[in-house]
Amino acid sequence: MTSSGFELKRVVVTGLGAITPIGNTLADYWDGLLSGRNGIGTITLFDASRHDCRIAGEVKGFDPQVYMDRKEAKRMDRFAQFAVAASKQALANAEFVINDLNAEQVGVMIGTGIGGLKVMEDQQEVYLTRGPDRCSPFMVPMMIANMAAGLTAIQVGAKGPNACTVTACAAGSNAIGDAFRIIQRGYAQAMICGGAEAAVTPLSFAGFAACKALSTRNDDPAHACRPFDRDRDGFVMGEGAGILILEELDHALSRGAKIYAEVVGYGMTCDAYHITSPVPGGEGAARAMQLAMKDAGLTPDQIGYVNAHGTSTPANDSTETTAIKTALGEYAYRVPISSTKSMTGHLLGGSGGIEGVAAVMAIANDRIPPTINLENPDPACDLDYVPNQGRSHTVNAALSNSFGFGGHNVTLVFKKYPI
Repeated sequence: MTSSGFELKRVVVTGLGAITPIGNTLADYWDGLLSGRNGIGTITLFDASRHDCRIAGEVKGFDPQVYMDRKEAKRMDRFAQFAVAASKQALANAEFVINDLNAEQVGVMIGTGIGGLKVMEDQQEVYLTRGPDRCSPFMVPMMIANMAAGLTAIQVGAKGPNACTVTACAAGSNAIGDAFRIIQRGYAQAMICGGAEAAVTPLSFAGFAACKALSTRNDDPAHACRPFDRDRDGFVMGEGAGILILEELDHALSRGAKIYAEVVGYGMTCDAYHITSPVPGGEGAARAMQLAMKDAGLTPDQIGYVNAHGTSTPANDSTETTAIKTALGEYAYRVPISSTKSMTGHLLGGSGGIEGVAAVMAIANDRIPPTINLENPDPACDLDYVPNQGRSHTVNAALSNSFGFGGHNVTLVFKKYPI
């Protein structure tokens, strides 16, 4: 109930889709998470020989023509191809058909951190070597960040609310949270939401390396991403997309949909501190978790799993650990926490999408993915990070954390349905 007396709608997850470095379907992604599959290797998408970091979590074996015709695929940047593919997977998984009767009540909200950087780089080269009149007329619509949402709507016929969140590494989670709010308030019956990214490109790697943000464990890519480990030396870039179908509860029940989980909380804050570094002590991240739990009406002891932001950077992991302790109090030492980035790498704006999928699947299956490569725990990271082996555990509610450059902090709360 809102302060004005308006009854908020309940929102549930009825479909999931995933294109990731460890699997290009929901089933393969989830199996990869539970088995601790490593998706990180030497870069093949471009010649990285001059770069300090030469490893990434690349999506392998992806064929966009499975999801769209060749002509359409050629007019999309890779990040948009991933978004369309994962969205079509999620709709199929939900057995949700968009038609003339419901199209205006189905929206799209897909976040990205960077958008079509590969197209921008390629067209800059065309401009410099062949002149401005040789640049593609599709350059701008392929490059701009909102096209993951726009093209998905075009591909599936969704005519409801449509937008793109661009909040760095929090973008995918912001998109899910904003979609949740749209349905809660009755502006749509269903939303296609999540995040997509394809930033494994030369310029992207040059920029992140200049920030000293990337791991340089090039000779051992399988062990390069090691969240909460004392020997971590930076994050490893990943790519892909994770998409959720959110529906208003009565709408989902009326069509007999399978319900994976209920979305019950959304908290977002800003550190207002630094463009890249989290505020010491993680005050902003802690507040995001606290606000999300308050929104959900849950207490710390009701949280059964935390999907951590867990980037494998020196600053993030210890700060997030402190933030979790602040938000959950003494219960922080009893809740299982894991960073699935240890397997997929960091998808930037796409990370909240695939990690939201992971949190929902943990609830639906009462299984928790591990944090792989956690061999020498950092003394400053002293919580239960489910090291190296997944486990069975009852998960009635889960938090999913995403934090981004600029001080963006987002926490989502998912809950088992019908509990």
